[in-house]
Amino acid sequence: MSDEKQNALDGEISKLNPEKELQENIEKKTYEKLKDYATDMSYENEVTPSPMVSISLKEYDKLKEKQHYITDKTMIDIIDNLERLVRALRKHIVRTEI
Repeated sequence: MSDEKQNALDGEISKLNPEKELQENIEKKTYEKLKDYATDMSYENEVTPSPMVSISLKEYDKLKEKQHYITDKTMIDIIDNLERLVRALRKHIVRTEI
């Protein structure tokens, strides 16, 4: 049997037998004790980057409050220009009863 087929077969067998897979992982990482392996696995999520961060509720509330305001400089400039345009247009409005 070729090495490729053997590796595929071993992978399928290890899926059926999680204890064997655990033992193989321990052997690959050269752990002498199962306790050391378990300790390392308890820190597993701390090593891999996570898309989630933790912030305090105060910081969250501040961010949530800022969400209601426009802070982008270009957007503020556009709004200011619209305001000037509206003021200029209002000068030419004549309200009369028909």
